[in-house]
Order: sequence, then structure tokens, then C-alpha cells
Amino acid sequence: MKILSCLAAALAVAGLGLVAVGPIPSARAQAPASAATAKAELLTIVTQSGPKRFDVEVMRDDASRSRGLMFRRHMAADHGMLFDFERAEPVTMWMKNTYLPLDMVFIRPDGTISRIAADTEPLSTAIIPSGGPVLAVLELNAGIAAKLGIQPGDRVEHAMFRHR
Repeated sequence: MKILSCLAAALAVAGLGLVAVGPIPSARAQAPASAATAKAELLTIVTQSGPKRFDVEVMRDDASRSRGLMFRRHMAADHGMLFDFERAEPVTMWMKNTYLPLDMVFIRPDGTISRIAADTEPLSTAIIPSGGPVLAVLELNAGIAAKLGIQPGDRVEHAMFRHR
């Protein structure tokens, strides 16, 4: 199980063999909030009321997954961040150093939504579990999932889910 935490990163740096997917606080604190972002890719969620399109930054490596939306103060309503975990497994997320309240959409390898953690608490170290194996997590501004009628069982369309 991957854990996004400073502890995991610190233990990995200490040579204890953990996969580091969380930041080391001192390294993250130096990154400016306006740091360059990844190129946006189109993602569509097919809901009962029709398709909902988002421009997403895709985090494909440990360093970008550990950074995520930390320290950012704004994200456009039609944008999001997609975390590619490369294989299906239970994952956990947290909101440490994340100022934006978020909806976390947990996505299975076939592109179906398994769970939504709505309105997560900014700056919290509370663990947010996937509830089962997922390939990816989509972070949206808090309230967007409810506003657009996004629900578990809806299908996410993105290149990540075509070839797996």
C-alpha cells in the first residue's frame, strides 16, 4: 500500500526500502507555490447527466505524486490533478500542506470510479483511504463532484485507462 507521507519519504531516504511517495518537509518547503506545472491533458467523466470535461495535470512519478497540489492556493473549476499509481493497489492520500479543499475521486484500472472522498480538509494529516485497489486518484476542487453529479460507477475516459 502506498502512503503519501513525509514519514515514508524520510524512511526511504534513511535506506529502509520503502517506496517514497511523500515529500521530505524541508525539500518541499523550498518549492515556490507558483512552480511550473505539468502540461494539461484532457480527462472526461461520463456521468448519468452527460460528459464532464477537465484539464488535468498527470503525476506519473514519485516526486510529482508526492508534491501534488501542495502549497497551491488556486485551481480553476474545470481543472484537476490525476495521480497515476502505475498498478492497481490500495492507496492512501492526505492533505498536509494542501491549502485547497478537494474532492478525491478513486479510479479502478478499467476507468470506473470506486469511491469519492468529498470536501477533504485542507492542511490535515488524516489518512484518506481508497477503500480498495485503484490505479489512479483524481483531485478536483471540493464540491465539484456533487455539483456535477459525479458518482461511484461513473466512467473516467483518459489515455491512462485505455491500455491497461
